[in-house]
Amino acid sequence: MSRVKRGKLAQQRRRRLLKQTKGFRWGRKSKYRLAKEALLHAWTHSFRDRKNKKRERRQLWQVQINAACRPLGISYSKFIHALKEKRIELDRKVLAEIAQNHPQIFEKIVKKVKS
Repeated sequence: MSRVKRGKLAQQRRRRLLKQTKGFRWGRKSKYRLAKEALLHAWTHSFRDRKNKKRERRQLWQVQINAACRPLGISYSKFIHALKEKRIELDRKVLAEIAQNHPQIFEKIVKKVKS
């Protein structure tokens, strides 16, 4: 049986991996062994942080809504509870956006919820 050297395929695989490490520091962008190790860590962090991003955004929206509610005389938790009771289905992302960019409309929502 003849020997298979796989030179071309191995080179393609290495080149593809090194392409993904563009922008990494030191030898991790150009040396295959270091690049492979760096990518394994990078992929782990990116997977974890895609989940964390959702958590952090929701937390930020809650803080923004609370900051907008307090001057209008209602706390965040009471506001959200009242929204659910009145069956107003606006999510936190939209509420935070309205609170920041359209305070008059947010004030109307709060008044509707309070009544």
